[in-house]
Amino acid sequence: MQSNKLRMAIRATAAVAVMGVAGQAGALTLNVGDDVDASLYGYARLNMSYDIDDNRAVSTRAGSFTPANEDIDGHFGADVQQSRLGVKVNHSSGVMVNVEGDFRGTGNSAGSLRMRHAYGTYNNVLAGRTWSNSISFVASTPTLDFDGVAGSFGSWDRTEQIRYTTGPLSFSIEDPSSQIVYNSDEIDADDNPTGVSELTKTSMPAFTARFEDSTDAVSYAASAVVSQVSADDGTNDDNAMGFAVSAGAKFKLTDMFSVQGSATYTDGANGYLWRSGSNYFGASAYVDGDSLETIEGYGGNVGVSMALAGGSSINVAYGMTTLDLDDAVAAGTPDSIAETNQNVFVNYMWTPVKNVMMGVEYGYFDQETVAGDSADANRLLFAAQYNF
Repeated sequence: MQSNKLRMAIRATAAVAVMGVAGQAGALTLNVGDDVDASLYGYARLNMSYDIDDNRAVSTRAGSFTPANEDIDGHFGADVQQSRLGVKVNHSSGVMVNVEGDFRGTGNSAGSLRMRHAYGTYNNVLAGRTWSNSISFVASTPTLDFDGVAGSFGSWDRTEQIRYTTGPLSFSIEDPSSQIVYNSDEIDADDNPTGVSELTKTSMPAFTARFEDSTDAVSYAASAVVSQVSADDGTNDDNAMGFAVSAGAKFKLTDMFSVQGSATYTDGANGYLWRSGSNYFGASAYVDGDSLETIEGYGGNVGVSMALAGGSSINVAYGMTTLDLDDAVAAGTPDSIAETNQNVFVNYMWTPVKNVMMGVEYGYFDQETVAGDSADANRLLFAAQYNF
């Protein structure tokens, strides 16, 4: 994103005012002064998708791993829900505040303003909602698909946290990522086992540490998370400690070519294994009698990027995640649950004029259950993005 910076003296309520008139930001008038440096930024974006096979599109036309109706081919759709608006305010005291939203949502909330970031920093301390400290972007390959590559570094979600950063090291206390628990006793309205427990509870925050640095040709990072998963039905109450570790790097081979990738291993913290399970996060544990047992998972991705003239680029990425669910199924969890996800993206992005990006992308999605049933789908995506 590119920001047009405006120098202005404003009270603390000015940031709220900017968000309140998001639809008329160009008409906003503020006094000019020397105490505050503020920027209003964002973009308008159109996504159009065509699902060659099964309809896998969710909001922002991103692709889902979950099968919909594999017997019906050919689905087109378009939306602008990825469009974004944010404001960043830097005060002369050293305080920085960032508030950002987009219009992604699901169900009845689709198209409504969704909070992405709302945090402040002072010196080395950050407090508020922003990207989990478990995430690093150094190893990511650009995709048009908003939800991206399976096995990406960390949880790829935003969460409430307090973070301290010193040099290349950062530590945080966070609201944990997704903590799904499988329970063979759970059934749906038709008395079919769902495997997903409704008895989970969050009993403590997650603790994270990350190291991120770079040299001339290599950028690299590693992170670790410790998180507790709990289940309580009012009679039986058990919890287990889980953890996740991730590492990734980007190698700039030439001015044109780079290779990047990451790997993640988890045990009892599959909320930090991106795009595992049914689509976004796999289960972290399962109920075995009155005991809670953790589930292991691992994943990774690799990508190649080629920069072309005029801000254009070609990117290819492959990612996968898999969960070790044999013990969970032996304890009664249905073998129809998702075990392994894989996706592939090939895209071309170009910049016809300054502040405008357009792109086309082919995506392939494949999901395999514990029972060995596989469901795959091919899709095409077009995007047009206008930055300010």
